[in-house]
Amino acid sequence: MAITPPENRLWWKEPLHGIETIWITVGFLWGLFMTGMMVYWHMTGEQNLSNEAYRVNPDTYAEKVEAAAAQYTVREDEQSGIPVVHPPAGSDVYMLARLWEWWPILELEKGKEYRLHLSSLDWLHGFSLQPTNINLQIHPNYEMVLTIKPEQTGDFGIICNEFCGIGHHTMLGKMIIVE
Repeated sequence: MAITPPENRLWWKEPLHGIETIWITVGFLWGLFMTGMMVYWHMTGEQNLSNEAYRVNPDTYAEKVEAAAAQYTVREDEQSGIPVVHPPAGSDVYMLARLWEWWPILELEKGKEYRLHLSSLDWLHGFSLQPTNINLQIHPNYEMVLTIKPEQTGDFGIICNEFCGIGHHTMLGKMIIVE
């Protein structure tokens, strides 16, 4: 019994009790089942983003973002003065992270597919699109590309969920989904 110490101090040489054998077998089988479920859920769960990552020079990436913003800006946000960019459906859309902002604001159409490009110009940042379940780490010198297809209209917040310095708590962005 486990309440008292074993009589034989070489307890690992003692034979297993029947209950112990059952629990070890149950634990092993449960571990196999859960490992199988991870593989199954990865293949059928549809929660995994189709993303790609490329090495990129931050200055070159910033030029691409600024060129796309200049081409597709429809207005400026009234509160922040950040440009609101409305690229055509099916196109590449660009957003960058830098201390302590997401730039520009993206305005996308519901039900249309886009290739979203994300990169950081300075530090590691987190891209968390609220209230959806899109959550990525955005590394400097890497361009993360993911295919998105918005299914709901409204304003979606983007927060940085990787600590990036003293202004981290103010690093908010926005994505607007329209009909």
